[in-house]
Amino acid sequence: MKREERYKIVLAHFRKEMPEVTTELEFGSVFQLLVAVILSAQCTDKRVNQVTPELFRHFPDARSMAQANDDEVLEYVKSVSYPNSKAKHLVEMSRMLMERYDGEVPSDMNLLLELPGVGRKTANVMQAVAFGQSAMPVDTHVYRVSHRLGLVSKTDNTPFKVEQTLKKNIPEADVALAHHWLLLHGRYVCTSRKPHCEKCELAALCPKQLEGSRLDH
Repeated sequence: MKREERYKIVLAHFRKEMPEVTTELEFGSVFQLLVAVILSAQCTDKRVNQVTPELFRHFPDARSMAQANDDEVLEYVKSVSYPNSKAKHLVEMSRMLMERYDGEVPSDMNLLLELPGVGRKTANVMQAVAFGQSAMPVDTHVYRVSHRLGLVSKTDNTPFKVEQTLKKNIPEADVALAHHWLLLHGRYVCTSRKPHCEKCELAALCPKQLEGSRLDH
């Protein structure tokens, strides 16, 4: 099967099964989404959603968080992965937002990347979810599923390469949605160690690219 045809089938499936989808992170503003995405690095959305309500009750915006110190923020995020560095990044990020943007989160990729704790994946999430741009964040789920389904090649061996190949082959209007489609498929069906192939409706066309995927044989 040619890659173009593979994309058509996969995207048609997800359009039918998940026509309306967005992040599972819970937030009340663009700033709160940025905080949640930073906290979600190498951590589950479920865990993040458990800590952010109390965090946001005390620090709902950049102004309030910028006035906090690392230890005050750490108290509310200590159950997530790498809590010390994340607490530090959140305070520094908030202070930079206040100093440069009056507390507002910029939408430009380069400006986002200058913020403490913000890497390319986080910046892409903000562009896709907060600003409705055609961005493709590549996390471990998107990376894994893209390879297993044969949407990318073995030479697409970095998140950036996967991002570029996906954006090249997915219609612009579907790019942001496709991020959620691939992520949720990886989170609940095509899981890392023991994928649920028996309930995957894409199993018939899946080449099951095993190399580097930690898929049990």
